Amino acid sequence: MTDRFRAVVLAAGQGTRMKSALPKVLHRAAGLPLLDHVIRAARGAGADEIVVVVGHGRAEVEQHVLAHFGAEVRTVVQDEQRGTGHAVRCALPALTGFHGEVVILCGDVPLLEPEAIAALLAVRRKDPQAKVAFLTATLDDPTGYGRVLRDEQGRVLGIREHKDASPREREIKEWNTGVYAVDAEFLRDALGRLRSDNAQGELYLTDVVALASTAGGVHGVPWSAESVMGVNDRAQLAEVEALLRRRIAVRLARSGVTVRDLASVFVDADVTVEPEAILEANVHLRGRTVVGAGARIDVGAVLTDVEVDAGAYLKPYTVAERSRVGPRAQIGPFSHLRPETDLGEDTHVGNFVETKKTRMGKGSKANHLAYLGDGQIGEGVNVGAGTIFCNYDGVRKHTTVLEDGAFIGSDSQLVAPIRIGKGAYVGTGTTVTRDVPADALAISRVKQENKEGYASRLRERMKALAAAAAKDGTK
Repeated sequence: MTDRFRAVVLAAGQGTRMKSALPKVLHRAAGLPLLDHVIRAARGAGADEIVVVVGHGRAEVEQHVLAHFGAEVRTVVQDEQRGTGHAVRCALPALTGFHGEVVILCGDVPLLEPEAIAALLAVRRKDPQAKVAFLTATLDDPTGYGRVLRDEQGRVLGIREHKDASPREREIKEWNTGVYAVDAEFLRDALGRLRSDNAQGELYLTDVVALASTAGGVHGVPWSAESVMGVNDRAQLAEVEALLRRRIAVRLARSGVTVRDLASVFVDADVTVEPEAILEANVHLRGRTVVGAGARIDVGAVLTDVEVDAGAYLKPYTVAERSRVGPRAQIGPFSHLRPETDLGEDTHVGNFVETKKTRMGKGSKANHLAYLGDGQIGEGVNVGAGTIFCNYDGVRKHTTVLEDGAFIGSDSQLVAPIRIGKGAYVGTGTTVTRDVPADALAISRVKQENKEGYASRLRERMKALAAAAAKDGTK
C-alpha cells in the first residue's frame, strides 16, 4: 500500500479494567484477538517488520504471536511497566540499524484500518523536516485522553495527558489517538531525553511530540474517532465488536451478498462469503467458514469452520462445526453437524438429525430424528426416522457402512462395526448386529399378538389401581 516501514505494537499493559486473567490484547472481537487486528492493519499498510512489546501475560501473548504469525512478527519484553515511552524504549534493540520510519500502534485498537496508517505516512513524507506525524480525533467528551495542544496558527506544540492537563486544557476536544509515524533516528534520541516528572511518574511517549515540535515540526492528522477506538473494559469490547460486525456486513452486502439484516448478522473477520449467497437474520458465521455462491444460510444458523458449497440451503437453526456441505444440499431445520461431517451433492439432513465424522454420498437422505456417527454412507441411501448408528462400545468407536441405494427403515439400530450391502433393505424397528448382503432384507421383530377385548379389561384394572393408591394416600 505504501513504502516499507517498521511497526511497533504496544501490548504490554495489564488491562485491569477487563477484570480477566486473559491478557487484554488476546480478548476477541469478530473472531480474532484484538492484537491480531492491529498486526493485520500494519501488515496491510506495508510494514516490513512488526515488533510487539509484551509484558503482562507475556507467555500467553508470545505463544499466540509465534503460533499465528511465526517469524514475521517479533516480540520484545517490557519487564516493568513504566509508561508508553519506556515500552517503545524496550523495542529499540529490535530496530538497531534501521533508519526509516517507525509506526507506533496500540494493541487494543482493532478498528484501525491500513488506510489510516497509509494516510499518516503520506502526511509525514510530504514534509521531510517533520519528525513526527500522529493521528488525532475529536470527541465532545474526551475524558481520559491526552489533549492536542496547538498554537494560534494551528501548529502542534505537544500533547498533555488528561491527568496533567489544566482545566482549560481539558476543554480541548481534539485528542491523541496513540498512532504515530516517527523518524527512527529522532525517535532514538527523543526516547533518551524523556523524564518521569508527571502525575503518573511514567515515561510518556506523548512527550516525544513536544520535542519534535522544536526539532523540525509535527503534523496532527485528523481521523475518524471510531477507527481509533480503544478497548479498556468489556463494555467497550462489545461496542467495538458491534462496529466490526457492521463493517463486515456492509462489505459483504456491497460485494453482492444478500444480508437480510445488517445489525443482526455475526460474521467473523476470516469468513468468506461469495456473491449471490444469502444470509438471513441472526446468522453466526465463525472461524474460517466459507459460503459458496448462491448458498442460503437461514435464520439462526451457527457455523464454525464450515465449508458450504454453491447452492446449498441451511435451514433455520442449523448448527455445524468443522464440516462440509456439498452443492445443493439441504440441511435442517434444527440439524447438528459435528466435526468431520462431509455431506455430498444433493444430500438431505433434516429435523433433529445429528451427524459426527460421517460422509454421505450424492442424493442420500436422513430427514428426521437420527444419529449418524462414524458412518460411511454411499449414494442414493435413505435413512429412516429414528435410526441410530450405535458406534461406541464403551472403549472404541466403530464404523457403519451403508452402500449405494441401501434403505434403512425407521427406528432401526445399526450396531457397528456393520455393513449394509448395496440396495439392501433394513426393516422398520430392526436391530442389526450382522452385515447385510447386497439386495437382502434384514428384519428382526417380535411376533405381533392381538388379544381381542383385552384393552377394556386393562383400563378397568388401571383405574382400580389408581383408586386404591388415592385412598392410601400414595398417589
